[in-house]
Amino acid sequence: MAFNIKDLNYDKDSKERMPWEHYLELFGQKDPMEISKRLQIPYQEEKKAFTLKFLGTVYEITYPDFKVSHQEDDMGYYPLEEMIYAKILTMRFLLSGTASVSTGKYKTYREMPWGEVYLRQFDGRCIKRLAFSYGNRLDDFREILAHMHGEPVSHGDAAYEVEIYPGYRIQMILWEGDEEFPPSSQILFTDNFPVSFQAEDMAVMGDVIIGSLKAFGKVVKERN
Repeated sequence: MAFNIKDLNYDKDSKERMPWEHYLELFGQKDPMEISKRLQIPYQEEKKAFTLKFLGTVYEITYPDFKVSHQEDDMGYYPLEEMIYAKILTMRFLLSGTASVSTGKYKTYREMPWGEVYLRQFDGRCIKRLAFSYGNRLDDFREILAHMHGEPVSHGDAAYEVEIYPGYRIQMILWEGDEEFPPSSQILFTDNFPVSFQAEDMAVMGDVIIGSLKAFGKVVKERN
């Protein structure tokens, strides 16, 4: 299946190429109507495109070539167009995810059924990175999450909830550092995540979200 490598923002010989090609082939073999019904997301037969909301922006994703375009909004940055890991994560969601409703409970990564599998990686790539990046910049964190239309929640010193895919919500919590203690953080997931995601997916998800915060931060600074 032909596609333009330049559109994906990675070098031809990089480690992302093989998983992209693998999942793109699987995606092309799927029935788009089955995907639409299973995930309860619209599919327009005439345009051959899914409509999917990701981190606050509505995107169109074409089938079978997975070309991504956003619907106009005020976000100013579009991770599903810019980040190859976000594309692969979303393709995996379309391939095997399920529309699901949380009970309203939130869990840490460790509390997931397979939480121990990538715990060390998740802690380093996501928990510590979030604390290091924003634990002493709470005002920046609040401004970025407000721009992303995140919902403030009453945890820690600053905390917000975002929806990454329809029905799948994440809370990011920060405790500010001081002279005695370094800043710390926690990331919570609605309890339906294991329905659609594996351990590695959620570590990648943390990478994508925290990387997006930095990009959205640049948008906020440019507009101020």
